[in-house]
Amino acid sequence: MTTELISPTGLQLLRRYDKQPESARAQLLDEDGPAYVHLFVTILRDIFKEDTVEYILALIYEMLSANPTRARLFHDQSLAHEDTYEPFLRLLSKGNWFIQEKSCKILAWIISSRTKASAIADGEASGSEKHITTIDDVLNGLVEWLCAQLRQPSHPTRGAPVAISCLSTLLKEPAVRSSFVQADGVKLLVPLISPASTQQSIQLLYETCLCIWLLSYYEPAIEYLATSRTMQRLTEVVKSSTKEKVVRVVILTFRNLLPKGTFGAQMVDLGLPHIIHSLKTQAWSDEDLLDALNRLEEGLKDNIKNMSSFDKYKQEVLLGHLDWNPMHKEANFWRENVTCFEENDFQILRVLLTILDTSSDPRSLAVACYDISQFIQYHAAGRVIVTDLKAKERVMKLMAHENAEVTKNALLCIQRLLLGAKYASFLQV
Repeated sequence: MTTELISPTGLQLLRRYDKQPESARAQLLDEDGPAYVHLFVTILRDIFKEDTVEYILALIYEMLSANPTRARLFHDQSLAHEDTYEPFLRLLSKGNWFIQEKSCKILAWIISSRTKASAIADGEASGSEKHITTIDDVLNGLVEWLCAQLRQPSHPTRGAPVAISCLSTLLKEPAVRSSFVQADGVKLLVPLISPASTQQSIQLLYETCLCIWLLSYYEPAIEYLATSRTMQRLTEVVKSSTKEKVVRVVILTFRNLLPKGTFGAQMVDLGLPHIIHSLKTQAWSDEDLLDALNRLEEGLKDNIKNMSSFDKYKQEVLLGHLDWNPMHKEANFWRENVTCFEENDFQILRVLLTILDTSSDPRSLAVACYDISQFIQYHAAGRVIVTDLKAKERVMKLMAHENAEVTKNALLCIQRLLLGAKYASFLQV
């Protein structure tokens, strides 16, 4: 280390601290913490030799990882006129990956430890004659670096995980949420929301979902979440994950989003009521998760109550469990809603056909056949559309089904398909 650039007092402090066990270092930090922070920051500011920078960053990282509350030392009143942020912010864009990673994590700890008093001190310092890096400078610079790691990582395997880990801590800060959304960072999280298997990928998934949960408290971020594939991806995760912490943070995110905008309808469309029912049958040990599942289930029930008749019908079809609810045979329902079947390239009609292929429940098969026949009856081009979707072959197979209710409705469907609405209107079950 270049000792010429370190003051005699600083050199004495460093020799007392260097190569000491954790217990001895802890005592020194308790006794003279701000002096050590001042020393470390001064060395990083004045000395650019790579091995020296790495060594000091390692000391700071060890100090904070052993006790993160020590990050408050960087906001001590005695350091009010010291530019404690600048060295770490500068090192994000210079040096090797070790230097970048440690600088990022240290900055995240320092920012997260800010109190209202230290925030005021930041403001006062920024108004002084001496230029001091402000918290706004730090947040913008750090968020820009984190987004860059998600777009094009500096390290092939560590770049994205480090960025997500830091964001999962930093996004607790409203100012960071604002900066992250302005940097168009939300869309960079969505591709990382996918079912995971290895321990490393599970941790990355958990921290990514934690970021989404934190952003679900911030209105500008919510607007993006509503128009992206976030809900679909979160649903796939919660369906397949067995990790309690992952399921918990996704369910808490759903709870936050349920009353906002179109999220309730999205959750119903994605079959979340059925998924929640399934999750509740599993043996979870986390009481917060069980409570969140119960509250989300009640919220979804209330949401369904307020849905239109077609929304309710759509929900039933998407869940794949059909029964003889009144709407299936109500002429008014079909007259008023038959054009709704055209949405999303006849999505609901296609799901009814999938039920014919996959369901083992006779009641669902019978109702699906009947509903397809109703579509033929009430839609002007129903016969042509159903024929184009190759429904005839699927329904014909069910005419030999062992259940009489299924065969009866399959026959009705075939009759309406062959005869068309004009001549089949007299056919009734």
